[in-house]
Amino acid sequence: MTPRAADRARYDRATAHLDAPVAVVDLEAFDANADDLVRRAGGKPIRVASKSVRCRALLERVLARDGFAGIMSFTLDESLWLARAGFDDVLLAYPSADRAGFSELAGDAKLAGAVTVMVDDPAQLDLIDQARGGGSEEVRVCLELDTSLHLLGGRVRIGARRSPLRTPAQVAELARSVARRPGFRLVGLMAYEGHVAGVGDAIAGRPLRSRAVRLMQAAARRELAARRAAVVAAVRAVAPDLEFVNGGGTGSVQHTAAEDAVTEIAAGSGLYVPRLFDNYTSFAGRPAALFAQPVVRRPGVGVVTVLGGGYPASGAAGADRLPVPYLPEGLRYDPQEGAGEVQTPLLGSPADDLLIGDKVWFRHAKAGELCERFDALHLIEGDRVTATVPTYRGEGRTFL
Repeated sequence: MTPRAADRARYDRATAHLDAPVAVVDLEAFDANADDLVRRAGGKPIRVASKSVRCRALLERVLARDGFAGIMSFTLDESLWLARAGFDDVLLAYPSADRAGFSELAGDAKLAGAVTVMVDDPAQLDLIDQARGGGSEEVRVCLELDTSLHLLGGRVRIGARRSPLRTPAQVAELARSVARRPGFRLVGLMAYEGHVAGVGDAIAGRPLRSRAVRLMQAAARRELAARRAAVVAAVRAVAPDLEFVNGGGTGSVQHTAAEDAVTEIAAGSGLYVPRLFDNYTSFAGRPAALFAQPVVRRPGVGVVTVLGGGYPASGAAGADRLPVPYLPEGLRYDPQEGAGEVQTPLLGSPADDLLIGDKVWFRHAKAGELCERFDALHLIEGDRVTATVPTYRGEGRTFL
C-alpha cells in the first residue's frame, strides 16, 4: 500500500460516519508542517497569515507552538473580530476603506492596542482621521514596500501590483508623514515578495520554465535584500522604535529569514499545503487540508460522477486554480466538463472500484479559500475524528 493509499484508508475510516461533502485537517500533517516552517525560519518568529487558515481553533493551535507569534489578517472587520476574541497582535496586511471599522478601532483602547493597520498613501491616513467619529485612540500603522522586480529600466515588472512605495526616500517620506500626524504611531514595515514566496520553481513537465523561474527568483532575492535593508535603515532613522519588519511567505521562509533587516516572517499556506505548493524546490510539505465529495453516479466504464466540486481558487484563471482529485490516485477531470458547480465527472481506472456513496478526496489549489465552502473542519488524528471545529464561515463570518 502506498503512503497515499494508506492516508485514504485512514480518512475513509475516520469519516465513515460523516456524509460528504466534508472537509478535514490531518493534525499530524498540520503539526509537521508547522515544525518545518519554524525550522526554515531559523529562529525568527512566524506571523500566521489568517487568510490561509480561516479557522480560529487552528489559529489558536499554531500560535500555541514555539516559533509562532501574531496574526496577519486580511480585512479590518476580521482584525477587530479576532482582537475582540483575545488575539492581541493582529497585523492587517492590506489597506482598508472600512470607515465603521476605523471608528470602532479609534474608540476602543483594547482594539487599538491589538491591531496594526496597513498604509502606503497619505490619503489612507486622511480616511482614517475622517472616520474616527470622536475616537481618540492612537492608531498603530505599518508601511508596505513594493517588492516587485523591475528590469530593463522599469519597462518589465515581475511581481504583484501592491504598494506604490518603492524607494527608501518614498518610504521614509511617508514615515515622516505618520510621525508628524497626531493620533498615529508607526510601528512596522512589511514587504511581501509574492513572486518569490508564491510562485513554484519546479513546474512538472516544464524544465525550461522552471529554470527561468529559479533564475528570476534568485535575481529578485538579491535585488530586494539590498533594497529592503536600505528602506529599513531609512525608516528607522525616522522611527527608531520600529517594532517589526515583516517579510516572506511560505515559499521563501528560509531566504527571507536570512536577511538581517527582517525581524519576522509571514506564512500560512504552508500549514495546509494546498496543491499550488507542490512545485517548489525549497521545501516539501505534507497535504493537511482536504475535502471529499461523494460518488453519486457511475455513467460508464472508467468514469464516476461526484456531487459538486467546482471550487476554483482566486488568481489568474487556469487549470492550476482548480482543486485536484487526490485520493484514490489516478483520477482526472473530463476536459470537456472540468470541475462542475453541481456535479463533476472523473475519469480513470480507479473509478471502476468506486461505489455509489464512496468518497473522492480533493486538495484545493489554495489554502484558506477551502474554508469558504465548508462550515466545519473535522480534525483527524490517526484514523479518528477527534474534534470538529467551525471555520470562519461556520461562525457566520464571511469577510470577503
